[in-house]
Amino acid sequence: MTETRTFRVITYGCQMNAHDSERISGLLEEAGYVPAAGDGDPDVVVFNTCAVRENADNRLYGNLGHLRPTKLAHPGMQIAVGGCLAQKDRGDIVKKAPWVDVVFGTHNIGSLPVLLERARHNAAAEVEILESLEVFPSTLPTRRESTYAGWVSISVGCNNTCTFCIVPALRGREKDRRPGEILAEVQALAAEGVLEVTLLGQNVNSYGAEFGDRLAFGKLLRACGDVDGLERVRFTSPHPKDFTDDVIAAMAETPNVCHSLHMPLQSGSDAVLRAMRRSYRAEKYLGIIDKVRAAMPDAAITTDIIVGFPGETDADFEQTLDVVRAARYSSAFTFQYSKRPGTPAASMDAQVPKAVVQERYDRLISVLEEISWAENKRLVGSTLEVLVAVGEGRKDNATGRLSGRARDGRLVHFAADPAAGIRPGDIVHTTVTYAAPHHLNSDSPLVSHRRTRAGDAWEAGRVTRTPGVSLGMPSIGAPAVEPVKTHC
Repeated sequence: MTETRTFRVITYGCQMNAHDSERISGLLEEAGYVPAAGDGDPDVVVFNTCAVRENADNRLYGNLGHLRPTKLAHPGMQIAVGGCLAQKDRGDIVKKAPWVDVVFGTHNIGSLPVLLERARHNAAAEVEILESLEVFPSTLPTRRESTYAGWVSISVGCNNTCTFCIVPALRGREKDRRPGEILAEVQALAAEGVLEVTLLGQNVNSYGAEFGDRLAFGKLLRACGDVDGLERVRFTSPHPKDFTDDVIAAMAETPNVCHSLHMPLQSGSDAVLRAMRRSYRAEKYLGIIDKVRAAMPDAAITTDIIVGFPGETDADFEQTLDVVRAARYSSAFTFQYSKRPGTPAASMDAQVPKAVVQERYDRLISVLEEISWAENKRLVGSTLEVLVAVGEGRKDNATGRLSGRARDGRLVHFAADPAAGIRPGDIVHTTVTYAAPHHLNSDSPLVSHRRTRAGDAWEAGRVTRTPGVSLGMPSIGAPAVEPVKTHC
């Protein structure tokens, strides 16, 4: 590639996908591409797709259709489609949208620059989908979107067989990174001034299963506590069946591990959980919540809930509401069940009528908001540590406030004197004056403001980049002796 070409990455879906997009951006920059500035038309557009939601296909093909006239008006422009939907639909994407140049899957992100060049040279679409992981994503260079917070993958894939989920079929079985590789990446981020790290995996607390250490995740959390400059550690998402007491102890005893826990419920009905192949029951789930709250009374707990799974009765739904009331979530990601082709649930009998699902969903949202509002009101008058963020508060310009996240993950909008020079990445302490169901406000003077290296990097316009930690793929069998006591 001789001339400089610009790119833009468009991301759908979860944090795993957002982190993959950082890898894609890092790869393209290393290959000589530059990020497109402003609203101009880039030379390369990459769609990093998700296949979890029912409308994922419609969104992608709708956006591809909107982009077609732009491509026709700009000879040489390329469009690439990757991620879970690409892994699922494969060559069908090019059949439905012949103006797409490259299709790549979840297992070969690192091939993208080569595929783009090959498509340009051959003037033909390139489709490459691998059935298993080629290179662990974290060995790839990364262009991080934040100077103050970063994601670190500890595993990819999933060994569970939930009947509603297509992710294991698209991401493959779980592959675990060695603790030393993970800590090297965490240390590299902290050395650049990043204050907060979120450890990512489809099932983070089954980490270690591949190399035979069922306590590996708790050790990894503790090891992150020894990383200089790292102030906050989060993780997502755990699975109740694998959540063990040693992880609760590590959370409670490691100062930089945040007391926030995302614990997916999906349903509070044991019958529905069996149909979902979720290998825990409501009593066990609430027992975990009780243990977490006993060890960390200030813990904020969030969850995922699916409404209207096939066969769900009114009684089943009421049991979900019972668990919601007992767990007292600070917030929840809620979903109306939608069929995903290729999942066992899609062909199950007793699909719940749309009108019934909508009525239950509305009731669930009402109960969740009542609980989250009550939980937030308990914090009025308390002083919280807030990591100042960018883009969290959509009304900040109108209200004159800044926004960020408390250590427990809650969104906080706070008043700030423009002359104070508070930057994204800085740390403030502020007193809560008002609570809403989904956020907290502080209109009182700040208690304190600490400038940080992350704030310096944001002010200087620096982009956080990590070169990738290339220490090889994890191996199967007994683990080698690690030089660290492993530790979002």
